[in-house]
Amino acid sequence: MPGEQTDAERKLAELIVAALQLEIAPTEIEPEAALFGDGLGLDSIDALELALAISRAHGIELRSDDQQNRRIFASLRSLSAHIEASRAAATPP
Repeated sequence: MPGEQTDAERKLAELIVAALQLEIAPTEIEPEAALFGDGLGLDSIDALELALAISRAHGIELRSDDQQNRRIFASLRSLSAHIEASRAAATPP
């Protein structure tokens, strides 16, 4: 279902809420809804704080000059997928 979070998305939503001190429950973040603008309403400062929290929690670097950031940070689902792909790529076979 599009509105149901996977385990990875739920954990990421918990990280987002905690890191940004949002006053919503992690389960209220729709997986496909925009994180910025009209969606969750995050801004560029939130993006920096979120990138730092993700780096600390998952050991992956999200660079501010990455041309893919708009796609990566588009939604909870896209951000979660990027984290999982980055972690998989960093894991030796």
